[in-house]
Amino acid sequence: MTTQEKYINPFTDFGFKKLFGSEPNKDLLVSFLNEVLKLGITELTYKKTEHLGASDLDRKVIFDLYCENEQGEKFIVELQKARQSFFKDRSIFYATFPIQEQAEKGDWNYELKAVYTVAILDFCFDDHYKNDLKVEVQLKDKAQNRVFYEKLTFLYLQMPNFQKSESELETLEDKWLYLLKNLHKLQNRPVRLQERVFTQAFETAELAKLDATERTAYEDSLKYYRDVKNSLDTAKEEGREEGREEGIEIGKELGREEGIEIGKELGEEVAKIKGIQKALLRGKLTIEEIAEDFDTPIEFVLKIKNNPDL
Repeated sequence: MTTQEKYINPFTDFGFKKLFGSEPNKDLLVSFLNEVLKLGITELTYKKTEHLGASDLDRKVIFDLYCENEQGEKFIVELQKARQSFFKDRSIFYATFPIQEQAEKGDWNYELKAVYTVAILDFCFDDHYKNDLKVEVQLKDKAQNRVFYEKLTFLYLQMPNFQKSESELETLEDKWLYLLKNLHKLQNRPVRLQERVFTQAFETAELAKLDATERTAYEDSLKYYRDVKNSLDTAKEEGREEGREEGIEIGKELGREEGIEIGKELGEEVAKIKGIQKALLRGKLTIEEIAEDFDTPIEFVLKIKNNPDL
């Protein structure tokens, strides 16, 4: 951690839960959710974050934050630091737990309370959503292009796509997104963020106010965050460079315009393999973490690990 930092990094596990996950700071979470979901929540209750499936064979899931409002509507709030395989599938799977827990014994009419999943992403999807800041998903009727079921909502915030400067901040939502993205870089509270809720946010996030135990926990969390980001970024860049060079050589050998294109495609595959090899050699990430960020099956990573000459 550099000496210049004055506030916590909210993309660390500790920072995120310090800001949004404690009873004294419930107002911060209420304000944030009201802005990004356009709701009118007045009260939230924190619920247990660990959930077990119906049988021993089902997976155990642990939410970052899980809350319920005064109407009994459920809110899952997740922070995701790195891209992972089947992330959309995972968010759908997670949403089934607050749905199932609403079941009542005896004569029940199946009426459900709404379930909202908010995922704050420190990366972007690699599909046609990659340039969007907010991706909001509900069940729709394709023929009529109308919302079929309003009680299940998934909101993905792709934070790298938030590019507004302080002078461009207009809404309270803008200000929350700006704070999340830039908090750890700031030395003073921005002039545009003068609302009372941000007074509380900056006081909560000030590193100087952490006790010794909290400081140690934060530094451990920050080190893990940086290790993950640096290892993946370096492995990807080195893999891209080696893959690009090999792809060009393959294209030259084929000696045709189509060959150059084939070479580029092969080069991209080589880049992925090289990047995975670099990440494995550094030894800072688990097989699962590498597979998640390179968007590839765990079996593929294991194959590379067991065949270093690939």
